[in-house]
Amino acid sequence: MTRGFYIGRFQPFHNGHRSMVEKIAEDVDELVLGIGSADDSHTVRNPFTAGERIMMITKSLVDSDLVTYAVPIEDLERNSVWVSHVQSMSPDFDVAYSNNPLVIQLFREAGIEIRQSPMFNREVLEGSEVRERMITGGDWESLVPEAVVEVVDETGGLERIQMVSDSDSNEN
Repeated sequence: MTRGFYIGRFQPFHNGHRSMVEKIAEDVDELVLGIGSADDSHTVRNPFTAGERIMMITKSLVDSDLVTYAVPIEDLERNSVWVSHVQSMSPDFDVAYSNNPLVIQLFREAGIEIRQSPMFNREVLEGSEVRERMITGGDWESLVPEAVVEVVDETGGLERIQMVSDSDSNEN
């Protein structure tokens, strides 16, 4: 049995993430999804709590044949010990998946096999694009699984990100 590890902030979990999980599912029997920056929420960059992101992922993948585990990973500002921190928060895994150059380097230095996957429609399927559309009233719903739309509605996430993106200054 092979267990993979895929880390992301998932702010929010979007169709690019789902496509990545589907691609990884071809290689592994189980997948740990590390919820990065789990200690951060209620900001424009990280509007959703770790619990809300776990709901998004769990509900989006409920019909998948792949066994998945969503695990919160708090930020650690010491890169030299980051991999051991991740391992301490996660079930054991055999291979890690990432396209982030720093994450790739850190896993390699720790002697963990790392695989990259192709990005899916990256110019649109990017968390910052989804969040920007949420803030400006654009079409963000088509970029995320239906389950994510439901979680955002249930948690008041759209109102939250719009509220935290407002500035209290008069500067232009």
